[in-house]
Amino acid sequence: MKKLLKFIPILVFALVLTSCSSVRVATDYDREANFDQYKTFAFFKPGIDKAEISDLDKRRILRAIETELLAKGYTKSEDPDMLVSMFTKSTQRVDVYNNAWGWGGWGWGGYGGWGWGPGWGGNQVSTSTEGMLYIDIIDNAKKELIWQGSGTGYLVTKNIEKKEARIKEFVQKTLMQFPPEK
Repeated sequence: MKKLLKFIPILVFALVLTSCSSVRVATDYDREANFDQYKTFAFFKPGIDKAEISDLDKRRILRAIETELLAKGYTKSEDPDMLVSMFTKSTQRVDVYNNAWGWGGWGWGGYGGWGWGPGWGGNQVSTSTEGMLYIDIIDNAKKELIWQGSGTGYLVTKNIEKKEARIKEFVQKTLMQFPPEK
């Protein structure tokens, strides 16, 4: 039992570490749209201008989207078949962990090992920012939304290299679902 208790913190840390690094993706699309007809794209500036993020991050996202679409064989054009727009949302998450170390809690009891009684401890508070990136694909002729993908995950904001890598990950995993399979 003591050996099992030693591995629980390691297991919890590994679970938290892996859950923070993943991007969860959801997509939806017009089942009537013929995605084979779309060959060219351009960015929809009015939609992109509404995104409430810094211009630097907008450019990072647009470069990542352009890279992914070009890799899929689409061509950027002045007279495109489809328009690409994006918007973002973010939420601040605050987690309070009560490790129950102290009077009347279950935890390390000081001299006596695990048990009920006095010990050391308190609450731990952590904050993280969870962001959502929406990528919209619009039929330029009809001016109708034909595909939308969203990536949700935790953001990295302090290290620029990590931030750029994270943005690329969001875009890549979201656009992995485009065009939808028949």
